[in-house]
Amino acid sequence: MMKASEIKELTDKEIQERIQLEKETLARLNMNHAVSPLDNPMKIKEARKNIARLQTIKRQRELNQNQN
Repeated sequence: MMKASEIKELTDKEIQERIQLEKETLARLNMNHAVSPLDNPMKIKEARKNIARLQTIKRQRELNQNQN
């Protein structure tokens, strides 16, 4: 699980890449879970939360740039 403090250290480009990577991971987990139950279904929830954290930090940066 990524912490917000870890995400804030990333550049905008790295955040965008991580969002794409997490979305791909989430899609793969959902597909695997549909075929046969995962050992740890909480990984799906964790992936969704990571995406949300990344998008939140990205949006905060966009708003800060617009204010300046």
